[in-house]
Amino acid sequence: VFSTDRIIAMSFPSSGKQSFYRNPIKEVARFLDTKHPDHYKVYNLCSEKGYDPKYFHYRVERIFIDDHNVPALQDMLKFTANVREWMNQDEKNVIAIHCKGGKGR
Repeated sequence: VFSTDRIIAMSFPSSGKQSFYRNPIKEVARFLDTKHPDHYKVYNLCSEKGYDPKYFHYRVERIFIDDHNVPALQDMLKFTANVREWMNQDEKNVIAIHCKGGKGR
């Protein structure tokens, strides 16, 4: 996990067998709810798979970027505009961003 004051980069929040070697989704949700209650949004940049956004109180944005590929300019503009809007709403707001492994995107 990489973190600044307002940006958290992580690997895919997983369940089942994958949670043994990736971030368990319930633990990610617990961490965010404890450290940043009502002030976080999760950005899933993984086109390969998703998860139920209820874990994060439906504050999940999904940008479909294929693993090991460059995102389309339109997708990056959509992402940055959404992040800017979220961060400007409240100085306490943070983002948690991930792809599959946590470092490719």
